[in-house]
Amino acid sequence: MNKSFYHFLMKFRQPHLKDDISKFANDAYQDHSFPKHSDDYHELSAYLELNGEYLPSLALFDHVWDLYLEAEKK
Repeated sequence: MNKSFYHFLMKFRQPHLKDDISKFANDAYQDHSFPKHSDDYHELSAYLELNGEYLPSLALFDHVWDLYLEAEKK
């Protein structure tokens, strides 16, 4: 993979919250402990399970992870 998941997620940041993915991106940006260089699903999901109070559900992370995998295939 070329880009970290965080780098991919940041393209969804919006100054005005529009949807769950934008909110996730904005909140991850504010989370200074987020594993910014990781492209490892298990590391990221474990981090979010313990520290992602801002994430409404891990299903949202899984959805964005799938988008990330698709984007990185290209």
